[in-house]
Amino acid sequence: MNALAIQNWLGGAGLLMGITIGVAAGVSLFTFHYAKGTSYLGDDPATCANCHIMEDHYDAWLKSSHRHVASCNDCHSPDGFFSKNFVKAVNGWNHSVAFTTGDFHEPIQIKAWNRAITEETCRSCHADIVHAIDIPRPGEEPMSCIRCHDSVGHMR
Repeated sequence: MNALAIQNWLGGAGLLMGITIGVAAGVSLFTFHYAKGTSYLGDDPATCANCHIMEDHYDAWLKSSHRHVASCNDCHSPDGFFSKNFVKAVNGWNHSVAFTTGDFHEPIQIKAWNRAITEETCRSCHADIVHAIDIPRPGEEPMSCIRCHDSVGHMR
C-alpha cells in the first residue's frame, strides 16, 4: 500500500470508529439518564424504589423500626467512602443487568456477599448487645443477626 491508500483507509476507519464511539456514548448517556443514574450517587432511600421490583422493600422499610435511624446504604453498604461506593457500583451493575435481562429470582433475594455486609453492619451498630450474646459454641454455626431478625429492616 502506498501512503495515500493508507491515509484513505485510516480516514475511513477513523470515521467508522468515531461514529461507533459516538453511538455507544449516546446510548450510555441516554440509559444513565433514563435509569435516573445520578440518584444513585446519594443516600436517599427512595432511590431504591426506582426499580419497581424494590418498591415493596422500600414500603416495608418506611414502616420499619430502622426508618428513623438507618437508610438502605447504612445497612447494605460498608463504612468508608471507597468501600461503600465500590459496593454500590457493583450492586448497581448487577441489578441493572438482572433487571434488564429479567434474570433474577422473584421475590428478590439477597446474595451471600451482600448478606455478609448487612450482617457486619448489624454487628457494628448493635455491638454492645451482640458482644453479650455472641459466645462461640463448639460444633455450632456462628450466630447470625439476619437469620433471626430477617424482617427488621423490611417488615413483612
